[in-house]
Amino acid sequence: MNDNLELSVVMPCLNEADTLGICIEKALRAMSDAGINGEVLIADNGSTDASKSIAQSLGARTIDVAERGYGAALMHGIEASHGKYVIMGDADDSYDFLAIPAFVERLREGYDLVQGCRLPRGGGRVMPGAMPFLHRWFGNPALSWLVRQMFRIPINDVYCGMRGFTRDLYDRLDLRSPGMEFATEMIIKSGLHDATMSQVPITLHPDGRKNHGPHLRTFRDGWRTLRLFLVFSPKWTFFRPGLVLIGVAAIGYALAIPQVRIGGAALDVHTLLVASLAGLLGWQCVLLATLARIFAAREGMMPPHDRLEKLTVERGLIFGLIAAAVGAVLIGAVIVQWYRADFGRLDYPQTMRLVVPGVTLVAIGFQTAMAALMAGVLKMHRRNFSTTQSSEDAAGGSR
Repeated sequence: MNDNLELSVVMPCLNEADTLGICIEKALRAMSDAGINGEVLIADNGSTDASKSIAQSLGARTIDVAERGYGAALMHGIEASHGKYVIMGDADDSYDFLAIPAFVERLREGYDLVQGCRLPRGGGRVMPGAMPFLHRWFGNPALSWLVRQMFRIPINDVYCGMRGFTRDLYDRLDLRSPGMEFATEMIIKSGLHDATMSQVPITLHPDGRKNHGPHLRTFRDGWRTLRLFLVFSPKWTFFRPGLVLIGVAAIGYALAIPQVRIGGAALDVHTLLVASLAGLLGWQCVLLATLARIFAAREGMMPPHDRLEKLTVERGLIFGLIAAAVGAVLIGAVIVQWYRADFGRLDYPQTMRLVVPGVTLVAIGFQTAMAALMAGVLKMHRRNFSTTQSSEDAAGGSR
């Protein structure tokens, strides 16, 4: 192992004999011309052609990756790399590895992640035939826009597979996606961990492979990326939709309780029922956002949220019990009216104005109490018994 290597260029490979040699030669030439002390590492994902022998004949280091998938190959490759910096890129000759010095220059300036940008918005260029129509004009721009909106990350081309980053950043991110969504997970987690980012405009060339087409599957991989956005943003997935539903419920109650008429229509108990449904669904979304955020922090998927770390099981239980108690009082008031009516008929339009909010509050209280207990389960820390045992053994040995 060479601890003085500045750069590792990692390429995932699955039957890339058509273009792998070109990519390796460009990477080696770029590093040699720029005086960069580096290596080229090929993470082979089960090639059955001459890819490995081509790589080894050109002086690249190869490792075998049994776990299938673009992300799996890259993760194993990066973990086997020796450089302070890592540049990853596809081995299909669509990325020009002669651009390596521009990435290294930004990394030397102190950026944690340097993203290549193929789109004109970020100064990049897409050669004719290099990117499918849907990817160029809809998929990439839309997904990149979502990343900027949901995670406040200044990246114009989230799907670009050529990027550089420090090995220290990679070790901090704890990436897990074995498929094409690996690249997006890296961007999202870099933003969540406050990594410093920059962009380098690059040119995307047509895929040079002849024996097979791209490994990317448009709709499958697009959905996986969108799913990843939702997983890493409880705020957008649960919390904000929950607030919208709670707002709808509040408006419904404000109109239905006093029986406001709109355009000749009287908003009555039916409106109240629908508003209660919206409120219950909205509150459930808020609770799910809370639990998801706690879980993500405990699993290292996202940094801890200060306010949620201060929440306790007891506070949740108290809130839930109070809400349920208020609801029970409203229901009890109707039971008293029923008793006074000798358990006969009631004025349903009036009594339902108490029963519906009462039932809703009891349900909210129960949900909150159960969610608080679940949050307590999620907040339990694992004990490192091996570390504890080693400490005890060491203490015993020193006696």
